[in-house]
Amino acid sequence: MIELTEPAKNEVKRLLTQEKKEDWGLRVGVVGGGCSGLSYTLAFDEKPNSNDSVFDIDGIKVFVDPKSYLFLNGMTLDYSTELLTGGFKFVNPNATRSCSCGSSFSA
Repeated sequence: MIELTEPAKNEVKRLLTQEKKEDWGLRVGVVGGGCSGLSYTLAFDEKPNSNDSVFDIDGIKVFVDPKSYLFLNGMTLDYSTELLTGGFKFVNPNATRSCSCGSSFSA
């Protein structure tokens, strides 16, 4: 399961509205790379792929491909408006090590 905090839900909804993509979903994923081995990805996608895990979180559709789900199951997506360190934050219990910027990890 993937969770979104209230600030993250509010920001995703704001961005979907701003981009006029209210019916789209949020794709959360993992790709190889970054200083710790794996990097997080976020994007808007019109519809899920046939093998995606799909979650409805307070009206927000979240799509996760099977490979990424192995690393993201149990993760919480947060959002902060802090001046220097603001933006989306991944709180991932599967990460054994993260880089200082929080955008890559190893499991």
